Amino acid sequence: MTDHTSPVVLITGASSGIGRATTELFAAQGWRVAATMRNLSQGADLAGLPNVEVLPLDVTDASSVRAAVAETLDQFGRIDALVNNAGYGLFGPFETASDEQISRQFATNVDGIFAVTRAVLPAMRSQGSGTIINVASLGGLIALPLFSLYNATKFAVVGFTEALSYELAPLGIKAKYIAPGGVATDFAGRSMVQTFDGVENAYGDTLSKVVSAMTGVRTDYSSPESIAEVIFSSATDGTGQVMYLAGQDADQAYALQRSLSEAEKLEMVRQRSGL
Repeated sequence: MTDHTSPVVLITGASSGIGRATTELFAAQGWRVAATMRNLSQGADLAGLPNVEVLPLDVTDASSVRAAVAETLDQFGRIDALVNNAGYGLFGPFETASDEQISRQFATNVDGIFAVTRAVLPAMRSQGSGTIINVASLGGLIALPLFSLYNATKFAVVGFTEALSYELAPLGIKAKYIAPGGVATDFAGRSMVQTFDGVENAYGDTLSKVVSAMTGVRTDYSSPESIAEVIFSSATDGTGQVMYLAGQDADQAYALQRSLSEAEKLEMVRQRSGL
């Protein structure tokens, strides 16, 4: 039986990875969940979980955003937390990225967060409470070669969230961001798009070195479930904390880069990227 007094969370990109793990965790903790995604067939099984409503939402489509938020409010009556998780990454030289690739990267990772956040704010303002949780990345704090466009979007999310936290606080609404390091999901597959077609170009040497460094054996990837735990904590800890690092690698990398001079930081990134 649905508990109509339990809090409500709307999650974007809930069909897989971090979004799916977050949906499962919030539902297990007794929250009512609007699990949204572009393709409902990919998350149909989530509808079988108690208190989970699976809804279509394409963050790049304004009408889809409005419809999903309206349906969530119609089904549940309120929205206590928003988890802006939908996103993907572009990898490759900036110069070889097409106009369409650049536009889509920002439309999904930045404009999508803007659209969904704006859509839920009226309800949160009327409640006098709510938490906006934006899934950024360690890549929103530390830039890496060949991720210029992805880094640009995630740096934007970090700056947006921090600034938003000040203006929403007087309204009883919190704004927070999660900065995961490496996560064992299909991000590097289904959610990673290349800005080059594999032909040899002026960036070929850099590409081969960075790809080689990226494909080295790593054992410090976080599970989607562990990132979901950080997201849940950010929604429930009742603090004004804005930044939440997620994963041991994120903690270590962020602490290390803060302890270094700019020259040392740049050299560290070059070395770790095989350059």
